[in-house]
Amino acid sequence: MTDVVMPQMGESIVEGTLTKWLKKPGDHVERDEPLFEISTDKVDTEIPSPAAGTLSEVLVEEGKTVGISTVVARIDEGGGAAAPAAQPAAQASAKAAPAAAPPEPEPQAEAVAPPPPPVEAAAEAAEPAEPTGPLSPLVRRMAREYSIDLGKVKGTGAGGRITKQDLEGYIARQQEAPAPPPPPTPAEAAPPARTPPVQAPPPAPAPQFAPLPAAAQAKASVEPLSTMRIRIAEHMLASRRTSAHVTTIHKVDMTKVARMRDRHKAGFQSNYGMSLTYLPFVVRATAVGLRTFPLLNASLEGTNIIHHNEINVGIAVALENGLIVPVIRQADEKNVLGLQRSIVDLATRARSRQLKPDEVQGGTFSITNFGSFGSVIATPIINQPQVAILGVGAVEKTPVVIDDAIAIRSVMYLSLSFDHRLIDGALADRFTAKVKQVLEGWSEEVL
Repeated sequence: MTDVVMPQMGESIVEGTLTKWLKKPGDHVERDEPLFEISTDKVDTEIPSPAAGTLSEVLVEEGKTVGISTVVARIDEGGGAAAPAAQPAAQASAKAAPAAAPPEPEPQAEAVAPPPPPVEAAAEAAEPAEPTGPLSPLVRRMAREYSIDLGKVKGTGAGGRITKQDLEGYIARQQEAPAPPPPPTPAEAAPPARTPPVQAPPPAPAPQFAPLPAAAQAKASVEPLSTMRIRIAEHMLASRRTSAHVTTIHKVDMTKVARMRDRHKAGFQSNYGMSLTYLPFVVRATAVGLRTFPLLNASLEGTNIIHHNEINVGIAVALENGLIVPVIRQADEKNVLGLQRSIVDLATRARSRQLKPDEVQGGTFSITNFGSFGSVIATPIINQPQVAILGVGAVEKTPVVIDDAIAIRSVMYLSLSFDHRLIDGALADRFTAKVKQVLEGWSEEVL
């Protein structure tokens, strides 16, 4: 028997929310096959099975938040059927029910007095069906806030359970459905009079503007924060309270990098099936800077400085509903091609919820590329317990003065936010100047 536990998806993560079971008790599961989905502040992803066998027991229901290392299920590696014992009994009783049912009444008796409906059927028709399976706290809260009868919502979760998405779809359908016609007035419901009809007065002119439907008149809607969004908010505030944030900004001439990228991007796409971006050049230059000034690669733990021997660079990836920072390990040992491959692989699997737990922890320095969205300058927040984060702005062609002449150059701004408890301004500027020097004097080949 193998215990399935809630994994730790980052050094600072102490709990996770089990959002969906992808298997049910009695199902066979292969090793590394997706077993359940979790949500934390760092990742919203599928968790693979640690062993092959039969899912014999589920201990944590969907929507419940538990601490890391909590046993959430058990897998029988023997592979024998482990379906709940109640299931065969239910099937047997279902099969025996028709045989035990009383014989149908004679046609004559049926015509005289049809039998009354069973009590169970009458009760079922009188009351809405109960929702299938346990409900998460989020689903219960949404049902209260929107006054939703859960018996009218069809669940699509494991075992027919109602999920947040089911409630959102139900609310959307209710808002789109046309309003029912008003009940007839007593005058409309009364039978027509036998007296000669009286000619009705001409109808009042229609208003110039028809009233808006009720849904359009609403001034606000309520949406609970996702688990990931709540955790991100908590950690951003914790980072601001923990570190003495200071940001230094350097302007970088990226013309040499831009020209090399232009020369190789077609061949890069043809040979490797992916685009060549500016980010791997920045990561490569950053790794050189961290080797030169290793204190930027350290972290603080109380009053102790933790010096890391590996350079593991976290790359911030924007998701549809949050942010995640997967880690490129030994980034200083990779060239531009290797870094570009790692960036594309991690970003793709982050957006498809396929990251593994160890791929979002162990980072020693972080880079956020807000330039991919057109931003030029920003002041990023440090990813705890690290002591610095580098922000990368968009590369833009800009007129600059070179030797008292105006020239068009490809320019980018680097924003380094650092923890002033450990890093002084002079050291931060020397580090950023080193990164700038590598980029402006780029000579390393790409292919």
